[in-house]
Amino acid sequence: MRYAIVTETYPPEVNGVALTVQGLEQGLRAAGHQVDLVRPRQAGDADGESTLLVSGAALPRYPGLRFGLPAPKRLARQWQQQRPDAIYIATEGPLGWSALRTARRMGIPVATGFHTRFDEYLPDYGVAWLQAAALRWMRRFHNQSDATLVPTQELQQFLCEQGFERVRLLARAVDSRQFEPTRRDPALREEWGIDGTGFAAIYVGRIAPEKNLALAVKAFRRLQQVRPKARFVFVGDGPSRAALAHDNPDFIFCGVQRGDALARHFASGDLFLFPSRSETFGNVTLEAMASGLATVAFDYGAAREHLRTDESGIAVGDDAAFVTAAVQLAGDDVLRARLGRNAALAMKRLHPQQVVAEFDALLAELAQARRPHADHAA
Repeated sequence: MRYAIVTETYPPEVNGVALTVQGLEQGLRAAGHQVDLVRPRQAGDADGESTLLVSGAALPRYPGLRFGLPAPKRLARQWQQQRPDAIYIATEGPLGWSALRTARRMGIPVATGFHTRFDEYLPDYGVAWLQAAALRWMRRFHNQSDATLVPTQELQQFLCEQGFERVRLLARAVDSRQFEPTRRDPALREEWGIDGTGFAAIYVGRIAPEKNLALAVKAFRRLQQVRPKARFVFVGDGPSRAALAHDNPDFIFCGVQRGDALARHFASGDLFLFPSRSETFGNVTLEAMASGLATVAFDYGAAREHLRTDESGIAVGDDAAFVTAAVQLAGDDVLRARLGRNAALAMKRLHPQQVVAEFDALLAELAQARRPHADHAA
């Protein structure tokens, strides 16, 4: 089969969408399929045989991320020369819209990915009044596809209630061979100023307004009453980093980490604090759990699907419970260790290869359903 994947974010950009798309792309290639990738050009990029690079621009008020500009003529020319059996569009930006319209005109089946609740981000950027319009905009986009893929049953139900059609579940997984407790690195902890019996709370992700980091700071300051020498380690970057560092000079900022280095940072922490309430999933929750970290997160997304309170972490419903859970786990080494062990064991049951196989089967299903119509038209 020949598939095309259209995305407006891709590594070396570090975010859940970019890494998820790359994993699906590589998995399809490993399964023997031809995969044509369409994405915005990044610094130092060179055209490749199976990659179509298009123009992009910086995302306003969100440094470090870009969006792709519309490219209908280039897409039509590309897909006329090498017609995909099915197309996956991962993002709803200008490039995604132009790809969707081009595919519909050409009669190529399309699946879209619902990766980001843009409507929930808007209040953090001072435009809460646009939330309803943003949801309508996303619904209009996704309802033009043959299937909208979501990572959780919770999100699937929500979108169906909001009038989204043909919403399909595509679960997520984590590579527990890369993210595992044995990656813990005493030398890295020493760099953080933590001795063998010290304590490190850790956050991994974008350092941005929509991540609700003020709550994580509040929880950490409270747990310091139990662990006075505790350190708070931030892995990632984003528009809020400078202000957060200025207001909290004792925090440790490690910047963006990738691959094995990221796995070492995860496993070298003692408690994962994830205060975000705007994720559609939250891949870092699975990575923390696979790394053997007791985790405190809100009861939705990845935590709703995989984290079991008092078994593999603590899923909470409000800010007060988040703080309470952080303090409890900081003060109870035995409980924290037990939850971390259980979390790592639970993540070994998730297999990225199975996710790719389900993705492959879904695209093949769309291609087969469209093919009789195309043959009849011919």
